[in-house]
Amino acid sequence: MGTFLQLRAADGQSIPAYVAQPQGRPRGGIVVIQEIFGVNSHIRSVADGYAADGYLTVAPAIFHRVKPDVDLGYQADDMAAGQALKAATEALPAPGVLQDIQAAIGHAGQAGKVGIVGYCYGGLLAWRAACELAGLSAAVPYYGGGVTTPDETQRQPRVPVLAHFGDQDKWIPLDGVEAFRRAHPEVEVHVYAANHGFNCDQRGSYDAAAAKLARERALAFFRKHVG
Repeated sequence: MGTFLQLRAADGQSIPAYVAQPQGRPRGGIVVIQEIFGVNSHIRSVADGYAADGYLTVAPAIFHRVKPDVDLGYQADDMAAGQALKAATEALPAPGVLQDIQAAIGHAGQAGKVGIVGYCYGGLLAWRAACELAGLSAAVPYYGGGVTTPDETQRQPRVPVLAHFGDQDKWIPLDGVEAFRRAHPEVEVHVYAANHGFNCDQRGSYDAAAAKLARERALAFFRKHVG
């Protein structure tokens, strides 16, 4: 089990983050970026899981600038609330929440090299972090909504990237995934027979087999590039 602490972004803003400590000396650090539902029980369990695998894990509350203490479920009203929070977050003046993610990378960096993993909106932010932020050694975006759009595809990652997508994801059409793959042959892209959100065991779209394989690949990727 982790605990919440306060990070300090470059502009002085205090940002809560869930931090999970590994047993013994950490292999490195992992930053976990939430879906549109906040640092909820699922994201905390993801962070706990990476801590159990030996990483100092930091999950910043990326909606804090627009609304504090966001902890949503996965019903229709939660989805609508999360979409509105994402829109408000995207509307923040640059650098927006990237500075909050940078603060999380800085905290995780006390453990050594740092990787980042993000889900849904967090997948998009993990991709942007891989392209823009300092202090990372690897990035693993899961079904990042928007990653395959032309504007995002034009970005160039500074670190190795492993990207997970689902072939039944109505939010991320496969033609966009293939265009992204062609534009970024340096990115390791995997497509699963699964829907959007397949990693989350609290969602109807959860796919245990795809989640297990994707996590095994993510862990191997972090072992290679982070420690």
